[in-house]
Amino acid sequence: MKPVPNPSDRTLRSAAELVEARLVAPARAGEAERVAERYAVAVTPAVAGLIDRNAANDPIAAQFIPDIRELDRQPVERDDPIGDHAYSPVEGIVHRYPDRVLLKVVHVCPVYCRFCFRREMVGPKGMGNLSPAALAGALAYIAARPEIFEVILTGGDPFMLSARRVRTLTRALAAIPHVKVIRWHTRVPVVDPARVTTDFARALRAPGKAVYVAVHANHPREFSAEAEAALALLADAGIALVSQTVLLKGVNDDAETMAALMRGFLANRVKPYYLHHADLAPGTGHFRTTIAEGQALMRQLRGRLSGLAQPTYVLDIPGGEGKVPIGPDYSGTGEVTDYRGGRHDYPPNDNKKKEA
Repeated sequence: MKPVPNPSDRTLRSAAELVEARLVAPARAGEAERVAERYAVAVTPAVAGLIDRNAANDPIAAQFIPDIRELDRQPVERDDPIGDHAYSPVEGIVHRYPDRVLLKVVHVCPVYCRFCFRREMVGPKGMGNLSPAALAGALAYIAARPEIFEVILTGGDPFMLSARRVRTLTRALAAIPHVKVIRWHTRVPVVDPARVTTDFARALRAPGKAVYVAVHANHPREFSAEAEAALALLADAGIALVSQTVLLKGVNDDAETMAALMRGFLANRVKPYYLHHADLAPGTGHFRTTIAEGQALMRQLRGRLSGLAQPTYVLDIPGGEGKVPIGPDYSGTGEVTDYRGGRHDYPPNDNKKKEA
C-alpha cells in the first residue's frame, strides 16, 4: 500500500482536521468530536501516512482514530487500572517494586493511543509535566533510596523532551551511584521518527550505566523506512532496544500479524520483551481479548518464531498488584505440551512407547 501523505505537516488534533485529512468520514465527525472532548487526540503526519483510507478496519487507524465505542464504559474498567496513584510517594514517582521506580516527567505524547491505560492522566487536560521543583523532589527520592537499581522514564512519552533536557536528566540520574539502569519507554521512533536525531540518541548515553529504550509498536506496518532509520540511530548509538506491544483485538490478535511484528522488531535490533494483555482502561473493551485467546496466540508463536523473537505475555493485575506472566503452561504433572498441542511425558517414559 502506498502511504497517503498528510495534507499538512502538523499533528491532527480535532475532528475537523481528521475529516479534512480523510481519516474520519464527514458523517462521523460528530461522533469523533464527542470522543475528542473526552479523551486526547493526536495523529502525527507519520501515522496519518500509514493509514489506508480505503480499508474499513485498518489496524493503524484503529489505534489512533477516535471511535464512538470509547464512550461505552464497562463497570469493570478503572480510571487508574494498574494503580499508579496508590504507589506514588511523591509527585512523578511510582514505586511499586522494591528495586525500581517509574519517573513520569511528562504527561503528553506525540500521539494518543485509543487503548491507553493512562488515558485519564495524559494529554492537554491531563496531569501536566513535572515542575522543576517536583522533578528535584523526585530525583531526591531516588537518591535517598539505595535499593533503587533501575529508573524507568515514562509518562506520557519522555521522548517528547528535547535532546538538551534528555541529556540533563540522564546526567542527573547517572550521578546517583546506586542507579545502574536507565530505561526509557516511548512510541516516538515509530510514530514521530523525525524527533530521533543523532544528537538525541547521544543525549541518552550515560557512561557507566546501562541504558535501555523500550519501543512500543503494535503492527508490522508501523516499521516505515523512517521508523527503521530512527531505530538504527538509537542502536548505532549503543542504546539497547527492547519492545513493548499491547494485544489488541482486530489489530494484532492473529498469529501471522504478531509473528511479522516480532520479526520486524528483531530485524531492527529491538529484542521482543513484553506482550501486554490490554488493561481495564475506560472505553477500551472493544480492544480486549480474553486471556485464553492470548495464550492460544502465544502457543502459535512458539511454533513460528525463534526464541529471540518470543515476547513474554503479561498482565498488570488491576489495582497495582504488579505484573505477572500469563503465557500458556506447557508443563503438567510429568508431561509437557508442544506448540501443536501434543503432550509428552517428561522425563520420557520409554516403556510407554514400547507398549504403544
